Amino acid sequence: MSKTVSIASIIAARSRITGHICHTPLEKALWLLNPPEVFLKLECFQITGSFKLRGAMSKLTALSEDEGARGILTVSAGNHGLGVAHSARQLGLQATVVVPETASPAKVDAIRRYAVNLIELGATYDESERASRIMERESGLTFVSPYNDPEVIAGQGTVALEILEDQPDVDAILVPVGGGGLLAGILIAAKALKPSIKVYGVEPAASPTMLKSLEAGQIVQIEEEPTIADGLAGNIEPGSMTFPIIQRLIDGIILVDEDSIRRAMTDLATHSHVIAEGAAAIAVAAATDPRLAGLSIVAVLTGRNVTLDLFLAAVGDRH
Repeated sequence: MSKTVSIASIIAARSRITGHICHTPLEKALWLLNPPEVFLKLECFQITGSFKLRGAMSKLTALSEDEGARGILTVSAGNHGLGVAHSARQLGLQATVVVPETASPAKVDAIRRYAVNLIELGATYDESERASRIMERESGLTFVSPYNDPEVIAGQGTVALEILEDQPDVDAILVPVGGGGLLAGILIAAKALKPSIKVYGVEPAASPTMLKSLEAGQIVQIEEEPTIADGLAGNIEPGSMTFPIIQRLIDGIILVDEDSIRRAMTDLATHSHVIAEGAAAIAVAAATDPRLAGLSIVAVLTGRNVTLDLFLAAVGDRH
């Protein structure tokens, strides 16, 4: 399997996953008045409630017969595991999903609805990822990384194909970033199709893993604070192929504080009638960054899998 990702591999991924995923809507956010024009790429309306289905389905449809027959193993903070569980059911494969003990109950409950082997292991995502890599070596199962895989990155890059088909005049795309699979895929596709476009990653200020790594010129491990953008928490796996892609193509990283993420969650529910998890709303919170002044922007709303209790606690009395 090639360890590189190109626009050709992203187009190939799209041909494999068409019919298994939705072409999600691109909706203008008329209530966002500061920038001249903001569109919401509603990946929260994807079949499993998250963009992660794209990468999971891309990877599983690219497996050899032997790789599929051995069974699938993955690790996830929630949404990727849900994407793998759904894809495995669609394709008739057996899957084991490892999640941290701190994973969102909404995402874990959704995974439980599928016939997968669900293992809660590790106090943090980083611990779960290390444990799953040991399990991979001992079990012989086919590992599917949430981000550190060329077919997963290619699947996530299909988001950019849809954005530029639906809104070719867009100037910039705002992409939430954790391990960097979505950001890397969007960067490759968007820059190939429209070299002038700006692409910014968006991270919680409490967990600026990618920014710190870019500043250091290599992947570094950081101490993180809790964040409502739980899907973006966790360090980047050493040697991840997402990092050099992002390092080469990114226009910048925007950091967003916790209160701004909560405000964006509230605004999305109030004005667009969309329930977005913190890891999705963060893209909207970044739309007023001075670097975006005068630009037509697409904010990628990556997911909606948040418990009602957490959502209500997040929005509080902001409405």
